Amino acid sequence: MASQERSSEEAEGAKERGLVYTWRAGSCSITPERLPGLCGKTVLQAALGTNHGLLLTEGGEVYSFGKLPWRSGPEEFCANSPILENTLLGQHVITVAAGSFHNGAVTEGGVVYMWGNNSSGQCAVANQPYVPEPQPISISDSETSPLLSVRILQLACGEEHTLALSLSREIWAWGSGCQLGLITTTFPVTKPQKVEHLAGRVVLQIACGAYHSLALVQCLPVQEMKPIPERCNHCSQLLITMTDKEDHVIISDSHCCPLGVALADKQPENHAFCSSLENLEGKSVTGSESEDCKKPLVEEHALVALESDRASLLSSNNGQEDSGISSPGNILCADKKEVKEYLISLSDHTLNESLEKSICTGSEQPSQGEQIGACIPGPPGTSASALNSLVASCASAVGVRVAATYEAGALSLKKVMNFYGTPSNEPSPQPGSGSTGPEALKDSREEQVKLESMQGKKSSSLVDIREEESEGGSRRLSLPGLLSQVSPRLLRKVGRAKMRTVALTPTYSGEADALLPSLRTEVWSWGRGKDGQLGHGDVLPRLQPLCVKSLDGKEVIHISAGGHHSLALTAKSQVYSWGSNIFGQLGHTSSPTTVPRLAKVCGNGVWSTAAGSDYSLFLADEEDFQPGLYYCGQETTTDSLSESNCSKSPVLLLSCSKIGYISNVIAGGDNCLLLVDKNIMGYIASLHELASTERRFYFRLSEIKSQVLRPLLGLDNLGSANTIQLLQEMASRFSKLCYLIGQHGASLSSFLHGVKEARSLAILKHSSLFLDSYTEYCTSITNFLVMGGFMLLAKPAIDFLSKSQELLQKLSEYNEENLQLVDVLNALFFMPFGRLHDYARTLLKLATCFEVASPEYQKLQDSSSCYESLAVHLGRKRKEAEYTLSFWKTFPGKMTDSLRKPDRRLICESSNRGLSLQHAGRFSVNWFILFNDALVHAQFSTHHIFALSTLWVEALSEEAGNVNGLKITTPEEQFVLLSSTPQEKTKWLRAISQAVDQALKGTSDIILYGAGGNVPRQEPPISRSAKYVFYKDPRFKDAVYDGRWLSGKPHGRGILKWADGRMYSGTFRTGLEDGYGEYRVPNKALNKDDHYVGYWKEGKMCGHGVYSYATGEVYEGCFQDNMRHGHGLLRSGKLTSSSPSMFIGQWTMDKKSGYGVFDDITRGEKYMGMWQDDLCQGNGVVVTQFGLYYEGAFSTNKMMGTGILLSEDDTVYEGEFSDNWTLSGKGTLTLPNGDYIEGLFSGEWGSGIKITGTYFKPSLYESEKDKPKALLTDHFIRRKLGILAVPPDEKWKAVFEECWNQLGCESPGQGDRWKAWDNIAVALTTNRRQHKDSPELLSRSHTQTLESLEFIPQHIGAFTLEKYENIKKYLIKVDLFDQAIGIFHIRHVILLSIRWASLWKH
Repeated sequence: MASQERSSEEAEGAKERGLVYTWRAGSCSITPERLPGLCGKTVLQAALGTNHGLLLTEGGEVYSFGKLPWRSGPEEFCANSPILENTLLGQHVITVAAGSFHNGAVTEGGVVYMWGNNSSGQCAVANQPYVPEPQPISISDSETSPLLSVRILQLACGEEHTLALSLSREIWAWGSGCQLGLITTTFPVTKPQKVEHLAGRVVLQIACGAYHSLALVQCLPVQEMKPIPERCNHCSQLLITMTDKEDHVIISDSHCCPLGVALADKQPENHAFCSSLENLEGKSVTGSESEDCKKPLVEEHALVALESDRASLLSSNNGQEDSGISSPGNILCADKKEVKEYLISLSDHTLNESLEKSICTGSEQPSQGEQIGACIPGPPGTSASALNSLVASCASAVGVRVAATYEAGALSLKKVMNFYGTPSNEPSPQPGSGSTGPEALKDSREEQVKLESMQGKKSSSLVDIREEESEGGSRRLSLPGLLSQVSPRLLRKVGRAKMRTVALTPTYSGEADALLPSLRTEVWSWGRGKDGQLGHGDVLPRLQPLCVKSLDGKEVIHISAGGHHSLALTAKSQVYSWGSNIFGQLGHTSSPTTVPRLAKVCGNGVWSTAAGSDYSLFLADEEDFQPGLYYCGQETTTDSLSESNCSKSPVLLLSCSKIGYISNVIAGGDNCLLLVDKNIMGYIASLHELASTERRFYFRLSEIKSQVLRPLLGLDNLGSANTIQLLQEMASRFSKLCYLIGQHGASLSSFLHGVKEARSLAILKHSSLFLDSYTEYCTSITNFLVMGGFMLLAKPAIDFLSKSQELLQKLSEYNEENLQLVDVLNALFFMPFGRLHDYARTLLKLATCFEVASPEYQKLQDSSSCYESLAVHLGRKRKEAEYTLSFWKTFPGKMTDSLRKPDRRLICESSNRGLSLQHAGRFSVNWFILFNDALVHAQFSTHHIFALSTLWVEALSEEAGNVNGLKITTPEEQFVLLSSTPQEKTKWLRAISQAVDQALKGTSDIILYGAGGNVPRQEPPISRSAKYVFYKDPRFKDAVYDGRWLSGKPHGRGILKWADGRMYSGTFRTGLEDGYGEYRVPNKALNKDDHYVGYWKEGKMCGHGVYSYATGEVYEGCFQDNMRHGHGLLRSGKLTSSSPSMFIGQWTMDKKSGYGVFDDITRGEKYMGMWQDDLCQGNGVVVTQFGLYYEGAFSTNKMMGTGILLSEDDTVYEGEFSDNWTLSGKGTLTLPNGDYIEGLFSGEWGSGIKITGTYFKPSLYESEKDKPKALLTDHFIRRKLGILAVPPDEKWKAVFEECWNQLGCESPGQGDRWKAWDNIAVALTTNRRQHKDSPELLSRSHTQTLESLEFIPQHIGAFTLEKYENIKKYLIKVDLFDQAIGIFHIRHVILLSIRWASLWKH
């Protein structure tokens, strides 16, 4: 038997994680015992009920142990060893929960299984007192059609209810009692229903006490906060009031809804109140806690109102008389008097019994000061920020008088405290209300609750006043009474410039909130509150969730609910507790216990909590990073249980520290449970060290933020706007880093509760978050340091810093004496970077726990190197900033003002005479200063800045005679620097090259993951992209160029903008516009732009282009030297304009010259002929819309010389002309019938012609051969047309010359045919690049493909298979390019080109 036990123990010890230890609650000196029967299985999670427990193993199996009365069989009463729940086998459970006597489990698919006691419907099964085996329950959303099953993430179980948190972060509830948070009076609820009051909010965690519920909810982002209503949605009274007194102004949000329970906006109030009146009239209130909570709670509120005198009621409204409760749709009584009369009308027996029962069940009688205030919660949605807004809005109206009044003397904060702390006169109790109940607990306990409730009101008011200035987040009021005296200081703060406002708590951290636990949380509570376990400062129950206002901004990350008390764990490793403190389970003796108070736990910070029925457990860090377990609450002794047998302050359980590293602690009814890990190879110890140090680190950062940074930001006269902006930037980055560290600390706490796989660590999975946050903070603080921020800050903050010197030294861990405050501040804000070394060291320790060949080892090793490299890099950035700061202290003041920038760092300078300017004057002074963004050349009082992005440096060879010389090239200057020694030359060459390279990259020393900081140094590229402002070049003076550069000249694609509005966008070559580009020139007279799109050469328009003039003219054709030259088309105006015309033809030096066609649409004439200097000169043809046709000679735009004129009626004149349509000289006029006149003609055609000559009649001749030549047939006349026109060989010469030029031919028909075909391919690809439908910038692969298409494969000689393959590959490339870019015509053109080339050859 003994051997079997030893073997089982060995089997159980095979697994060294997730070991289960239990002990009886209240036994502080007993060593926890190992739970037997698990056979070495690793337990991930546990849950405890009153007398039983659940275990979840690594394989997703569930075990039960303890008293299991719902089971049938021999195990019904007690199971000392865990029993496997066979029903759940194969379901892979991910979480379990235990209520007092029932259980729940959630599978990987989000399905909920329930079993155990079901007397109140807590297992979601109807009409069944017990559920012996796990049974799946259906949770479906009725708002969706069709119904969709709701997947569950987490369960929480209480005495008679169960809560479930869905994947969509909504709460579902079933069971009995007001702790469900449902709008119902019918219990039990066996079908899961959604808690609508929190619908739409992101719920992070849920917890159930015996009869109350808690929820951890993520705060709403600022932009999603609902507007605050002016009036209460229930009673229509003003939520915030302002009273202008003679000597002060009172602004109050003390309004509280008289219903006493915060209800949803859509809840019908009349139904709730009527049902309560019916209960008062016809039913007796039972003494059981369950029945008391299940009924609507307005009975108690009505009695409170009955006991309250009218004076106290009026005081709650700031002296304004209350006219009663009015709300649309309500059937409430008109005012307090009617309520009182209605209650008196009830039977004395019923009323007395109700009063008796309410006192007995509540075991508390609120004081009069609390009856009106504490029982009535504040309206949902109000916040201190709304109060500040009201203060700001009324400041202008009352500011002057209020300021003057308060300068004379006003109520101090202490007076306000005393005002709220003075209890009002308590009225005598109503007859019958003092009757005693059975086993009366109203003696000492009643007095204690009275006092605590009053103190709760007092403290809540003070908290509100304090937080009114510091916190402005969204919150719901759960405590009444916010009274704020508007002091001049507050008015000054409201009037302070907005630029001084900086949020030290990030409103939304983006990626970090999505990947790590959120710290922007609220705690909501509902259910019974007779012991103050809801945390609202009173002892009233709540039907629906209500925000615990005093925990706003406390960064709660975990909540626990005990029998009658609650715990909230913050990211700062602090615990707030509230509720019943009979046995000291809250961990403090402060009053009141109805509002959250800090528990006084020793150790270095709590990171896990558990709340039992009447005790609490705290898991805290100890000095050696091994968790220590603290206990407070009821202690079991040999004597009978008494209040004296309790631990009022948490006690360290030394026996628990000896069993291993505790990863989780669970509390239940009679038992406590621990999950323990053994430290194998130091792995567990390293994880706890990482988590513990991270939590401590966050606490320090939070202290710096709240006690140093926040006061500094609140000081006046902090310097210039630039200094304030830098301080704000640093504060914002510090706050972001602090928030991330807090999230990481919370994440590590959750990590220790789980499987603890190294690859799941946040600093491994999300390393970019940490690297970026530290880098951003380093940038902001070094910028602040370079600008002398700490020195400027020390002067206005001298009083604060002097008083806080001890605190600063403690936070910065500086122990040296006689330290300057500036140095302390410097060390304090640079302190976070040391944490990177800790990350690297801890990750390296974790790596040694794995095999070298394992992926975990490699991952941890790489991450360690990465964090160490970042730490070294940021340390170098700090040294650079300090070096730069010391340089500015010695630099001349005037230059400092113009050169000093936050992000500018000094690299080196030539004050040691190590560098000089070649050919400098004998007495000249040249000082060269190399910054990370510019090279500065200083001469006496002047200096010039050369941006590194447009600076090229090269070492001159010794052959040129420039020993130790460096050639510096900038866009407009070029000079040589001479160094004193070769070493100095190498130093400056390397420094300038690296500075240029880093300036072009936009950052310095980019840390690569796993690179270990060994970033390869590269020479800066000769070709680069940069922006530059010209200052010297007369053509580009004051112009801004942004684009590609090559050795100091614009080269490639870029944009050039002149100061006068001109702009060129296109390609450059060696500093000039060359290639395809777009050019705009503003026309100020017409308020329009001249616009050119086309080709350039050597800075001038050259080639084909389109020029759109501001006047409306458009020229499309060839250019040369910025002038129209070659073939082109000019459109002047439109058809609807006054003088539309169009010319197409040849241009020479911006003038019409050669053959061209001019269409004068206004006159209805078209000229087709020769031009010279924009004039018609030579032969030409004119056609009019009236049917006239002229063909002949022109001179200076006139018909002058021999010509032929043909009219619409076929009348023909052939002869001399002296002007347009003017006959002058010899000629022949042929009529349509064949008659003609020969002689002298003078006069304008159509206006009368003078003729001296002979008239001929063709009919007089008998035969054709006898007729004169002039009298032959009409066919003979028409044959003459065209003789005087321009010959075809002289037309459109410019078109063909341009074509031959594009083909690369020097003269028509002369050139290399293969070169011609290559030019065709180049023209096609160039056109593709500049096509307006194509993207402006092609990818590198597309560009290479285009360039390869410019070379057509040649096949001189016999056509071989090899040549065929080359042509085939070329065509395939063309086809692929067609698919990628969408050019479908190139292939066909190339095919025709190759075919024509072949035909041409043969």
